[in-house]
Amino acid sequence: MAIRSPFLNRVAQEMRMRGYSIRTEKAYIYWIKSYILFHDKRHPETMADIEVAQFLTFLANKRNVAINTQKVALNALNYLYSKCLKKELGDLGFRYASKQRQLPTVLTPNDISQILNQLASRNKLIIELLYGSGLRVSECLKLRIQDIDLERLSLTVRDGKGRKDRQTILSQRCANQLPYYIDKAHELQVKDNRNGIGPSLPQALERKYPQAFKQAAWMFIFPSHSTSKHPYTGTLCRHHLHQSVIRKALNTAVAETEIAKRVTCDTFRHSFATHLLQAGRDIRTVQELLGHNNVNTTQIYTHVLGQHYAGTISPMDQLNWAD
Repeated sequence: MAIRSPFLNRVAQEMRMRGYSIRTEKAYIYWIKSYILFHDKRHPETMADIEVAQFLTFLANKRNVAINTQKVALNALNYLYSKCLKKELGDLGFRYASKQRQLPTVLTPNDISQILNQLASRNKLIIELLYGSGLRVSECLKLRIQDIDLERLSLTVRDGKGRKDRQTILSQRCANQLPYYIDKAHELQVKDNRNGIGPSLPQALERKYPQAFKQAAWMFIFPSHSTSKHPYTGTLCRHHLHQSVIRKALNTAVAETEIAKRVTCDTFRHSFATHLLQAGRDIRTVQELLGHNNVNTTQIYTHVLGQHYAGTISPMDQLNWAD
């Protein structure tokens, strides 16, 4: 791990106490450090609105970062000042970089079948869960045994984007395969327990229930092949499978097909939403399954379908053709 200054270490500690994820912590620390370096290592306490606006403008005009990247940088600096330094930022007079709306890539059912046919065993099941339940790859890999309800055909996503929990559907096809992987994960947990090792746990839970690592409920369904030290506590534990393993497997599978589209793990989540709407499911249901705060976010999938045109037919198809 890169060496941090005492100040950045204090910011990281504050984030951990507030329950922020490791991923968010790393992103925020990166942007706070970039902000400090941009202003020649001045301490943030000596800076305020003007310096923040200058930094964000630099990102937009010189580094041409995407609007979502600007938002993360702004959120990081807002956290720094409001939570750590107890100073509220005023009106920055800053505008996000303009971004042309991009429609998500959506696969046809035939495309999805082609890709799945190139995958096998665990990797195939993970991609099936992404498509069958509308999961992000990080959400899928973080699934623990307790998150699966095989009787109700549902699964629970814990600490998803926005630090929210939600429930979504589980396909019968995936439900039929999961017991095998649950049993394998539990067997690995029992073996680890003999050596005093278990699955990585939320920091607060590990302190409150020191024996929780022995409970099957907390085991990851898709565990990592190796053990590692917990980034917060230093405890030797077994984390879940790394996202890069699935991304590499997916890239290899797509290369074996003739699909001329850019396919990522998120493509299966987009396809899940689009195909549900195509099948006549209402947009509020899809919004809930995806975990979107605002229905406007889910609305993008109606643009993929062309439903936002309210059934408008091309005038070309209304001409009276002689043939």
